[in-house]
Amino acid sequence: MIVEKTVLLPVSADEAFALITQPDRLRRWLAVSARVDLRAGGQFRWTLTPMAVAAGTVIEVEPGRRIVLGFDWEPSGEPRTDTVTITIEPAEGGTLVRLVHEDLPEDQGNEVLEGWTHFFERLERAAAAGDAGPDEWTAAPAHLDPLTSANATLAVLQHVLHGIGEDDLSKPTPCTAFTVGQLEAHLLGSLSSLTSLAGSTLTPASAGDLESRIADAAQQAVETWMRRGLGGTVQAGRQELPASIAASILSVEFLVHAWDFASATGQKVAVSDKVSTYVLGLAEQIVTPELRESAGFDPAIPISATAPALDRLVAFSGRAG
Repeated sequence: MIVEKTVLLPVSADEAFALITQPDRLRRWLAVSARVDLRAGGQFRWTLTPMAVAAGTVIEVEPGRRIVLGFDWEPSGEPRTDTVTITIEPAEGGTLVRLVHEDLPEDQGNEVLEGWTHFFERLERAAAAGDAGPDEWTAAPAHLDPLTSANATLAVLQHVLHGIGEDDLSKPTPCTAFTVGQLEAHLLGSLSSLTSLAGSTLTPASAGDLESRIADAAQQAVETWMRRGLGGTVQAGRQELPASIAASILSVEFLVHAWDFASATGQKVAVSDKVSTYVLGLAEQIVTPELRESAGFDPAIPISATAPALDRLVAFSGRAG
């Protein structure tokens, strides 16, 4: 079965090609996170939503004109042989982008068409405005566990970070010990430790803006945990932790620090109550009264039980909303 989508974008062919191949552009409309080795034989991996990861091989690439991808899904049952071809052609009013998704199983055509229709509508908005905004498909996943929650909260964090420039790095944050730049360093350190707990080593980004630096590290951390899974235990210093608890720290770090970064730079956090409520539950499992005392966490701030879940999470973390 074949699915096709075509859209006219009000941008140049080079910008259209960047929108479909560059991770920082893909985050604006398609993916929570993305890796693309843009050469024939290179690998790509797109976390489209917290529950859907597309991965495969770049079969052909003609910069500014065409890319062909061998498409599969993670986790994959039987190997797939889907092929996605995206061509770019200058046209009156901008650039025509045409996608052809071939060799689909017959029973998946409608679902795939719905997906590409959704994302191509977001591609149009991103081309016109620079960013399609938060994706409703990412905002409230049907199934939440520590890994899908990590992807959902990473998307929230990245939208906040996209609004931060290098001239914001010296601004104070609600974490009184940290400026925005120091909070970045703290978060990167946490991601390095969490990646190590899952059995890998974080490779720091050498360049890029604040969002790209953190997004790259966060993607590595989440991917490492997705490969490892939530079973068993991990060794954190002298303490043995359930892997599910260790992985849960990702969501708490992403969402609480999204609030910190947003508060420091005059932004609002766009997150569903479903995700906020779930992350609050994770935080309550992780930050026990004993840990709060021994690790020097600020005391929780009293707040109404009927307050929004994000406000309750912030108060539980010791921050004044």
